[in-house]
Amino acid sequence: MSILVTGATGHLGRHVVEQLLEKVPAEQITAVVRDEAKAADFAARGVRLAVADYNAPETFGSLFASGDKVLLISGNEFDKGRPAQHQVVIAAAKAAGVALLAYTSAPGSLSAALADDHRATEQALLASGLPYTLLRNGWYHENYTENLAPVLEHDAVVAAAGEGRVSSASRADYAAAAVAVLTGEGHENKTYELGGDEAWSFAEYAAELSRQTGKEIAYNAVPAEVLVGILTGAGLPEPFAAVLAGVDASIEKGELVVSGGDLSRLAGRPTTPIAEAITAALKG
Repeated sequence: MSILVTGATGHLGRHVVEQLLEKVPAEQITAVVRDEAKAADFAARGVRLAVADYNAPETFGSLFASGDKVLLISGNEFDKGRPAQHQVVIAAAKAAGVALLAYTSAPGSLSAALADDHRATEQALLASGLPYTLLRNGWYHENYTENLAPVLEHDAVVAAAGEGRVSSASRADYAAAAVAVLTGEGHENKTYELGGDEAWSFAEYAAELSRQTGKEIAYNAVPAEVLVGILTGAGLPEPFAAVLAGVDASIEKGELVVSGGDLSRLAGRPTTPIAEAITAALKG
């Protein structure tokens, strides 16, 4: 039996492989990557590498074996038809008869366009008849804390989320949930709604940044179209900027408050507070 992780050199994938190494022998882990060189550190520790690309279905042809557990980390090529990419993995897993396919999806409450690809993938996974686990990951702390430079430059947090709250958690938290599913039992055909233990507002986020930096950082709530203009001005493609503005609209409606506690239960510990993520980012 092998545990295979797609997108293993991505931000989330690296956390998953690192945490798997704490739980199972390295030879039971296969890191599925597009660029072998980026996974050299994993190979040096005994992790098996498999080179495959969502855009080249044949590369997944003989990747899986009966009894394998697979973590399909959703792709990040928003312009290349992610559901079709994910279907490549699902079809190969179905043909091999894997024991479980876990997929990193989005909260069931999320209506923003960002969720459309995830819903389509979930439908394909359920239709396949494979034993599945839906890991409906909420928003990541790092979506904010890795982009602090403009915030600190302008002393302002800018979002189109009004007074909405978000139950974000760290990538390491979400990885811990995935590892629990991949190494545990009884997760077949389950759906987990995953989010941080404490929801926060952008005003609270700005206040915490002020506290930790000693600067006066304000929260500027702007309309969605203004946010799109700011993001495109910073170099983001307009379609992606519109997707992010759509997420903010969902936050304002309360769609990214995930309060069931699934994440901390699976991880076996409380989730990482946003204040801790801010501290780590400022040190970095």
